[in-house]
Amino acid sequence: MNTLHFTAETSKNGVLERDFTLGEVAGVLWSPAAGSDRAPLVLMGHGGGTHKKWPAMVGRAERLVHDGGFHVAVIDAPGHGGRPRTPYDEQEIAALFEARAAGEPEGPIVVRYNAQLAERAVPEWLATLDALQELPEIGADGPVGYYGLNMGTAIGVPLVAAEPRITAAVLGLHWPDALAETAKRITIPVEFDLQWDDEHIPRESGLALFDAFASTEKSLHVNAGSHKELPRFEADSAVRFFARHLRRTVTAPA
Repeated sequence: MNTLHFTAETSKNGVLERDFTLGEVAGVLWSPAAGSDRAPLVLMGHGGGTHKKWPAMVGRAERLVHDGGFHVAVIDAPGHGGRPRTPYDEQEIAALFEARAAGEPEGPIVVRYNAQLAERAVPEWLATLDALQELPEIGADGPVGYYGLNMGTAIGVPLVAAEPRITAAVLGLHWPDALAETAKRITIPVEFDLQWDDEHIPRESGLALFDAFASTEKSLHVNAGSHKELPRFEADSAVRFFARHLRRTVTAPA
């Protein structure tokens, strides 16, 4: 891929936000606005049908910067944000909407489509991590975490399995079908979110994916509610999880 280029920069409430491009990939990097000391990096994957600056992404990133002192990076997945869709993307999205309108299960389509997206997205994430670690405020020797739910888990599981630089991960809200075998290769600490009343992902499916991880340190966070009702306090829990495992190196902004 090409060199990382910053294309826009804003600063608000102690958080520096920088848009960047890396070849055809568009991303954003949030950092503590004060100080130049190195800090751990959290890579964050967005959900299906959203993008790098979706409100949930911005909110989680600001928590991680303010309360953990981390750098946080998100890139648009293939076919998301401003990235063009392929004919395959259009086909799968149409199939999903048709199933939804007919009241049919969405899982088989989402699992299939997300697995294909992951094949395209994982190499992009690896190239992005290489480029980010060339920045002096991040460096090549700092710890790295991954935070992604829904489609962010579909991409995150194969990414975490392939990348030894990632040493802690927060995942969840996905089916095990295409991920369980890969999850068996993951041994780093994992925090896993599951909604007990998820209308799309049966409880036994969520539990099966959690069980598949080979990590000796993994925790299951179960909350009542539907697929989209994950409590906001789980983002605070994720900050504490990464603070424990990434050994933060900067003081959070006041």
